[in-house]
Amino acid sequence: MTDSAALLNKHSFVELGARQRAKALLDVGSYRELLDPFQRIMSPWLERQGVVPQADDGVVIAKGSVGGLPVVIAAIEGSFQGGSLGEVGGAKIAGALELAAEDNRNGIPTRAVLLLETGGVRLQEANLGLAAIAEIHAAIVDLRRYQPVVGVVAGSVGCFGGMSIAAGLCSYLIVTQEARLGLNGPQVIEQEAGLEEYDSRDRPFIWSLTGGEQRFATGLADRFVGDDVAQVREQISQLLDLGVPAEHRSSQSELFLQRLARLDAEPQIDPATVRDLYQGDRS
Repeated sequence: MTDSAALLNKHSFVELGARQRAKALLDVGSYRELLDPFQRIMSPWLERQGVVPQADDGVVIAKGSVGGLPVVIAAIEGSFQGGSLGEVGGAKIAGALELAAEDNRNGIPTRAVLLLETGGVRLQEANLGLAAIAEIHAAIVDLRRYQPVVGVVAGSVGCFGGMSIAAGLCSYLIVTQEARLGLNGPQVIEQEAGLEEYDSRDRPFIWSLTGGEQRFATGLADRFVGDDVAQVREQISQLLDLGVPAEHRSSQSELFLQRLARLDAEPQIDPATVRDLYQGDRS
């Protein structure tokens, strides 16, 4: 197949909405949405602050199968409020993960996939959103004892704030070229550290530090894939088949602290230096 034919046959994952992504990943005919928009379970707080709510609160929860095995998918809609999580959307994700853990305790080997397109907590629901994200963290740690939890950061919003911690708690993490992953977003870093330290308009610089390729090269993600539905689905299936890892990344804090201790924080961060340090540890 020629390069042009391959490009025409490619089905972009990044360009899909949350519901389309979930449907594309599950086995054909197995998709079943829980608490769909017709249930009208939405944030009670946004309208009071002049923000139009969304009927699913920007979170899609779907059950189905991948390779014939039971899976629950939680997909965040990045186009609604920047993928921010409030009380309702966060509770939907936490509840889905908690039920998956309960399935496993009852002999149903349910795995989980998190499609993370989020800026983190929703500022209009700050405390409630933070509490919901904490519940998501606890639910991931509970479920991953039984079955793998696979996170996917595809783009274009990226994954930031408290949900970047959720990404770090996943058993495995998949990223694309378009993905970004970090605790703080570029504008926040620029505001706190200054333009000379971090220019939020310098896209090549930002992606060189927090983009998917760099995060994979430095061991903060497990798979680096192209923006193609078939590739993302294949990698998810492979990681689910691996089962629970011998040691989760979040249990390796000492290793990452040692790496950070060897970095010179005085000059502006050099992406190549960070990559060389991490790759040297892995060789």
